[in-house]
Amino acid sequence: MKALETQRPIKILMIEDDPEFAELLSEYLSRFGMSVTNYEDPFLGLSAGVDRYDLLLLDLTLPGMDGLEVCEEVVRKYDIPVIISSARSDIADKVESLRLGADDYLPKPYDPKELHARIVSLLRRYNKNGAKNTPQSDYEIKGDTIYYMGKALQLTPAEFDILSQLIKKQGITISREQLINESKVMSDSSQKSLDVIISKIRSKLGNAKAIQAVRGVGYKLV
Repeated sequence: MKALETQRPIKILMIEDDPEFAELLSEYLSRFGMSVTNYEDPFLGLSAGVDRYDLLLLDLTLPGMDGLEVCEEVVRKYDIPVIISSARSDIADKVESLRLGADDYLPKPYDPKELHARIVSLLRRYNKNGAKNTPQSDYEIKGDTIYYMGKALQLTPAEFDILSQLIKKQGITISREQLINESKVMSDSSQKSLDVIISKIRSKLGNAKAIQAVRGVGYKLV
């Protein structure tokens, strides 16, 4: 199978506490122009600049932090595809991984050829469908900071949370209820509080028309 067509090497972040297994996968994927950086410690992996990578390959059984927690944090903060690579065969783990936002689940043991094929297929679909951090977008999320037209925005945790949701679904109307229910930091669930947050975000963007209110439904980032 040919390597994925790209203008630069595919950069894969791996969080895997089995160094021999990680080395085996890294060596195999390097044959197809894929550069793999592995961290055995999930905390180090999360602090490695996740947004600099094209894909996360994640084990579930990790020291100090369960892989499901890592998956949830990555999906919430970043926009890269996630493949779970785990020896845990319980269907509940697979279902929960996909519910949290993982794109694929590979039960160990597996052939590296299958992993490569899945990576290629996933990245092709991902690039075709588009991600929030595309060159055409005025918005970019890097870690805990959102950039608008190249300028870092000074946002409160609630503002960051709501704007991140809107960026992930730019052009799509999101209901007030969904914005509130999926928020990780909002303590006041009233729609009035959400309206205030939206107003403050518009002010910080310096563009009152950037976030449109859809009457009777919610908001849309244009």
